[in-house]
Amino acid sequence: MARRRPVNGEDVIPRCRVWRIAVYIRLSKEDMRCLDESESVTNQRKMIEDHIAGLHDGDEYRIVDEYVDDGISGATDDERDGFQRMLSDIKCGRVNCVIVKDLARSFRNYSDQGYYLDDWFPRHNVRFISLYHQPLDSYREPQNMRSIAVPIQGVLNENHCAETSDKVREVFDMKRRNGEHIGSFALYGYVKDPGNKNALVADEEAASVVRGIFRMFLDGMSRNAIVRYLNDHGILSPAAYKRQRLGLNYQNPSVDPARPPLWCAQSVSAILKNRMYCGYMVQGRCRVKSYKIHVQEAVPQEEWYVVENTHEAIVDRETFEKAQRLLLRNTRTGPRQKSLYLFSGFLKCADCGKSMTRSKVGNVVYYYCRTYKDQSKKACTKHTIRHDRLEAAVLCAIQQQIYLAVDYAKTIERIDRAPLPKGQPDKLADAIAQKERELARISRYRQAIYQDWKDGEISHSDYQYMRADYERQAGTLEAVLEKLREEQEELENGMEAENPVLSAFRQNQNIHRLTRDLLIELVDHIRIYEGGWISIVFRFADFLNQPPR
Repeated sequence: MARRRPVNGEDVIPRCRVWRIAVYIRLSKEDMRCLDESESVTNQRKMIEDHIAGLHDGDEYRIVDEYVDDGISGATDDERDGFQRMLSDIKCGRVNCVIVKDLARSFRNYSDQGYYLDDWFPRHNVRFISLYHQPLDSYREPQNMRSIAVPIQGVLNENHCAETSDKVREVFDMKRRNGEHIGSFALYGYVKDPGNKNALVADEEAASVVRGIFRMFLDGMSRNAIVRYLNDHGILSPAAYKRQRLGLNYQNPSVDPARPPLWCAQSVSAILKNRMYCGYMVQGRCRVKSYKIHVQEAVPQEEWYVVENTHEAIVDRETFEKAQRLLLRNTRTGPRQKSLYLFSGFLKCADCGKSMTRSKVGNVVYYYCRTYKDQSKKACTKHTIRHDRLEAAVLCAIQQQIYLAVDYAKTIERIDRAPLPKGQPDKLADAIAQKERELARISRYRQAIYQDWKDGEISHSDYQYMRADYERQAGTLEAVLEKLREEQEELENGMEAENPVLSAFRQNQNIHRLTRDLLIELVDHIRIYEGGWISIVFRFADFLNQPPR
């Protein structure tokens, strides 16, 4: 031990230092999965305590506190509560020494490791000790802190974290592709299958609420009216239901835990838009930016994992599709009204394209062009029409369309029963074979010009021009072939008289009253012309305009 110079002939023993120690322990989710006993909280604690007990250098060592992050990644420091509490105690002067089992326990992020070891700890006069895998002691062996091995170890630790993150993500993606549920909690209306944690089964109590929401919405109730109904009848919101009825440790971060959560329009909208209620497994709608930045970001819909028929449907697909069409409309309820008006979201001005607005004069309801009424009388005209006349005209038009659809189905049945025209199948087969030969020839030409370019017989610009021309010809031939094959299939199998399009009309053959449900089923929108003329755009107009082959 170093001694001071003698004073008056006596040796002065330097006063020992007092080290106020923070024992930092971290156990990651990976450690728990692989059951590595050497990394357990108990064993990390024992290793550190044994090391402190073996220090006999004259200094005093006091363990101030133990800071544990159990099941937490070391890739970020701001998400580790134990680590943050330790930093606060250092700032307060309560701690001046930090001991960890190894660098990987304190840092899996190379940049964080450099910041704390080279800057933050020295600035706060903190001694840092790491016992294994690059042993360090910033007070006894400060030169080791500058060793090239320290940043290399940091890079290796971070790379291990990145590779682990990639492997975990690959496993989760594989499960999503297979339609396995990987969420911590089941969607409201379902519970996890007791025999298979990656499967869902319907929870009838909540499922009946979901069906009721769809039914009320299609009956014309607005989302706010549905919310009031649910809350007034004491029906638990999804968050409250998971906690109180299912006994789950579920916390919604956007809800104040001190107040009981209620239904809101956003919750109702989320239920109405969720395809999982009709048997689809929809996952991967959000993801974290990276293993170091644990911030959720939305994923484009085309990148979601969607698998059909993975669990019991609470709502049939026809009902779900009706709800989606209604959600796309610009609808609102009137003052003190719970239900939507009959034509809400269906009427458009034929000239300016804006929605029509509803107005009541005495006991008579009229519709006006919104541009004319609310913006400028010079920009458009009234396009006014009475509600009762509009309702009668639309009902008559739908009845006529239903009659045509039923007649169309009967025509198809007669066509299917009739014998095939002599020679027609052979003509189609010959046409398909000819187009396939032309497509094969184009493919050979494309290969030939590539070889000509490689051999230097044509320039690169000529090659590019000729390749684009052949690709255009091939695209045209493929489109023709697809159409011919469809015709051949129809000729061989007959046209489908019970097509869903025809069924939508046929099931409403005996209607005598116009309802909102009927409009949602059959009508896309209604154009209102000046002078009271209307045109109705049916959802299946293109199909019915096709002549039967």
